[in-house]
Parts: sequence; structure tokens; C-alpha cells
Amino acid sequence: MSIRHLFLSAAVLTGALTACGSGDESTSTVRTGPGVAPDSISLGVLTDLTGPFKGSAVSRIRGYELYLDDVNKRGGVCGRRVELKQKDHAYDVQKALDGYFELEPQVMGFIEVLGQPMTAAIEPDLMQTRALTVPVSWAASLLGNPHMMIVGTTYDLDILNGLDFYKRKGLLAEGDTVGHLHLRGSFGDNALEGSRFAAESWGLNISEQAVTETTANLLTQITALKAANAKVLVLSLTPPQTAAAVGIAAQLGWTVPILSSAVSYDPAIMQSPVAPVFAKQVLLTSPVAPWSADAEGVRELRDVYHQRYPGEEGTLNTVHGYTVAMAFVAVLEKACAKNDLSRDGVLRAFHDTNAIKAKSLTGELRFSLVGRPSATESYMSRPDAGVPGTLKVEENLHESELVKLKGTRAR
Repeated sequence: MSIRHLFLSAAVLTGALTACGSGDESTSTVRTGPGVAPDSISLGVLTDLTGPFKGSAVSRIRGYELYLDDVNKRGGVCGRRVELKQKDHAYDVQKALDGYFELEPQVMGFIEVLGQPMTAAIEPDLMQTRALTVPVSWAASLLGNPHMMIVGTTYDLDILNGLDFYKRKGLLAEGDTVGHLHLRGSFGDNALEGSRFAAESWGLNISEQAVTETTANLLTQITALKAANAKVLVLSLTPPQTAAAVGIAAQLGWTVPILSSAVSYDPAIMQSPVAPVFAKQVLLTSPVAPWSADAEGVRELRDVYHQRYPGEEGTLNTVHGYTVAMAFVAVLEKACAKNDLSRDGVLRAFHDTNAIKAKSLTGELRFSLVGRPSATESYMSRPDAGVPGTLKVEENLHESELVKLKGTRAR
């Protein structure tokens, strides 16, 4: 054990003894640890507030804050307010590490860590500190980490559900080709697993093209997929690359249906020259509901959002933040019921959570199935500049039979 963690362990023990010696009955029987004071529970937000993902981060944080405000009005968790402590890493790994080591002793867990490189950098320390953490990712590779809370369907299952939508619409049949242009890395590789599994199961062909986040010109890749006569084009890219790929397809006169994960979409696209093509050809698959969805949880969110931000509209990222906050608080409340808000107590509560009714913000959440996604259903949406949040629901939560089959094989 490092000297740093010896000091942290002493601080945890001191905090727990102090709480137990308090005369306040609401805290005297509750075991505590870092980030848990007699009147508050602090959660960390390690995110990008000044870099390329600023817009999505701000929207997501609004979702956290609105849900936590309601929780705190109802008395908080274990008589404690739940509050956020934020650090901006500007999408820089070293800044993320600096921010993490500053925040970690002050918080019970992290409600957000944005960025795959940042998550990878702090993951070894999380294994020692045992802080429950929510990465802004749905990569299946994270499911094996007992400290990671993945809220919703993973990228591969999202793609399976999306391709199933096209198959049910008669746009994919045995012998057809699916073209998939993807990023190398945890996001794109996991999304590609979905296309490959669909191809194997349905007798499809698959044509693959891989790029990196720095690839700017996608003409060669799109031309190759068009030449392969792909009946559906799947994109697992950054939002700017997605806009570029759709624009190139339009320039080539390729009117193929396009499937994309929602993380590859930016609402600003609908103010760009490629907006009409997105509205006509693109289908987005997502683990959480879009802003315009007629779902109980989203209606509740829109009401409180419009009270706080009159004249503004949220986005799918706002819904994501609200959903994550709901899941995290449900775990905290389960830990409170066991009188154990220590990090180990919260982790036990997390692993014991097998049914969170998410009010259709996402599918019912189960965190007790080790190595399995917490939900398996996806929303299908169409970009529409005339709809609040720029996404219109095409199909509500749906699970493909292939998702069930994949889950059976995984077990």
C-alpha cells in the first residue's frame, strides 16, 4: 500500500469515528468514509468544461443538478444533502489526473468521468480507492470493472437494436451487406461487435473501414463502402466526423439508410448544411430517451428544466445526466438503508441493485448481473430541427431478439 493510501485510510477511520461519536442520531449509526460529512455527501465530476466536449458536459451537469435538487428538497440521502464537486480537465489526460487526485479524497464517488483516455488513466487508482464511478461511456469493456456504473445499453447492443429496426422495416435481408465505418478504440470497436454479430446471425455480409479520431478526410472510406454496395451504413465516429461522412455520402449521391450511435451526434449539426440529409437518412440509436420523448421521466425533467431555464431546451445529454443521477441516488439510498455510506458499503449496495424503475428514461436498470449491461433496450430517433432537442422518437424502448441471443451466448 502506498504512503498516500495509508494517510487516506487513517482519514477514513477518523471520519468514521467522528461520525459515530456524534450526538446526532441521524448520523451516529451510519458508517461513513471520504466525501460523507454529517450533513452532506459529495460526488465528483471530472469532465471537460473548456475543451471539445464542453457543450455536452454542461448539458449533462444540468441533468445531475436538477435531479439532485429534487432529492435534496425531500431531505437528501440519510439526512444529508447530495452535492457535486467539479474539476475541468479540458480533455487533457494530465489535467484529468491532477483533478482526480485533488478530488478523490473529497468525494464518496464520481458521478462523471468524461473521456476514455481519462478513464483508463485513473482506473488503476480506482481499484485501490474503491470509489464508485460513472464513466461517460457505454463500452462493454468496462463491464468487468466492479467500480464502474454503466447506465444503460452498451454500444454493441445499441447497434444490434438499430439494425433490427431496419430489418423489421424490410431494409435488410439475408445476403445484404452492412457497411461500418468506426473509430479504433473502446467505442468504435464495441459498436462494430454489434454489426458483426448481426451479420453472423442473419447471414449478412459486412464491409469494415476503421479510422482514428484525428482522421479528417473520410472520402476514401465512404467511397469504399459505397462500392461494396452496403444496404445500411453504420457510423461510429466523433460528431464532426459523422457530419463529414454524411455530407460525403450526399455528395456521392448515396441515399443509403444510415445508423449512428447517439454519442456520435451533436444537435449543432441540425444548423449546418448537412441537416436535410440527416433528417432524411440518419437514424440514431441511444440507451436513454431523447429530450422530446413522451416518457414519464422525461416529462418530469422538462417541467423542472423549464422552470430553471425558461426559454431554453435541453438535449439527450441532459436526459443522460438526469438518468445517471437517478441511478446513483438509488444506490446511495440502498446503502443508507444498510447504515453504510462507506465506499465499500456503497459498492455492496451497487452490486446488490437488481431493479431500478427508470420511468422510461432508459430500460429497467440491473447492476447485480456481473459482466452484463444494466439495460438492453434502445430508443430510435430521427434528427429534426423543428423538435425540441432536435431528436424525434421513431421507436420507443425496444430489445432485439438478437440482443437476447447475444446475452445467452455471453453467459
